[in-house]
Amino acid sequence: MIQTTDIPRRTLVVLIHIICWGLFFAFPIFFAQRSNGTIDWDAFLHHSIFPLFTFIIFYLNYFIFTPFLLFKEHTRQFLLVSFLTVAVMTLGSRYLNDTLFPPPIFLNRPLPPQYIFYLRDAAGLIFTTGLSVAIRMSIRWSQAESERREAVRSRTEAELKNLRNQLNPHFLLNTLNNIYALIAFYTEKAQQAVQELSKLLRYVLYDNQQLFVPLSKEIDFIRNYIELMRIRVSPQVDIQTTFDIKPESQTPIAPLIFISLIENAFKHGISPTEPSFINIAITETEKEICCTIRNSNYPKTRADKSGSGIGLEQVSKRLELLYPKRYRWQRNLSPDKKEYISALYIQLPHSV
Repeated sequence: MIQTTDIPRRTLVVLIHIICWGLFFAFPIFFAQRSNGTIDWDAFLHHSIFPLFTFIIFYLNYFIFTPFLLFKEHTRQFLLVSFLTVAVMTLGSRYLNDTLFPPPIFLNRPLPPQYIFYLRDAAGLIFTTGLSVAIRMSIRWSQAESERREAVRSRTEAELKNLRNQLNPHFLLNTLNNIYALIAFYTEKAQQAVQELSKLLRYVLYDNQQLFVPLSKEIDFIRNYIELMRIRVSPQVDIQTTFDIKPESQTPIAPLIFISLIENAFKHGISPTEPSFINIAITETEKEICCTIRNSNYPKTRADKSGSGIGLEQVSKRLELLYPKRYRWQRNLSPDKKEYISALYIQLPHSV
């Protein structure tokens, strides 16, 4: 089925063919013009014989020989048919020239050998054959490349959808575990957490189903998530946030791309007995978006089953799919191993 988007392109191709061949067939007029400015139509027809055979052999190759022989890997048959066609066309061209327009018998100069004309016409037809094949192959390559890009795009979207479908349950599971931990000891906090969770659910289940969302919406979601986490953690945990973005920023960003980093900070940055802190900063400039998270480092033991580590792995995969060669993700510990720093820089498209 021909897609509607292909119609303008096909129309343009047809128009180019018409213009090029129109100019080609109009060229003999220069040889048929008399000194008084009129056209010698006999001379015009004489000089139009070879362009006519050129036209025929071009489209024989364009529509028949190349797609039905060469493209189907019948190379020998293609070469044989092309050779025979050039030979027949050369003989036919010379026959019409000699029959319809024989040279005058009373010339003051000798005529060149006849084989010169045969070689000239054959060379022109061979060149036309090669040009037709080259154009047809370039079109086929362009179509194949377009199909390849579409296949890559479809596969990438499928992979991203699969990753997002995995990430949402992972995020919700972690959040529900947090609320479960509150129910036994802080009933009021647990009720407040459920209310905060309802705000997050709308975003996770509905608003983030697109490939990209406005940065301002993603920041609102992150703010709600941090407020939910504040309910769970002890007041002694120092949580600082900085969001330096444009007002109501519409800069497109992949949804939930930062949340796994923030989850990781709450998972490994809080100790029930030691001083703990989490500093989250997201900034936007004309060139990039930066998410920097610094937190105290308290790695979980193997016995701690809260979280499987799938979130950070998915972040890496999504970054490779959505921002290839356009991101930097720096993760390191301070020399005393008491502070963990994660900095993700995403380069904006117009700054590439």
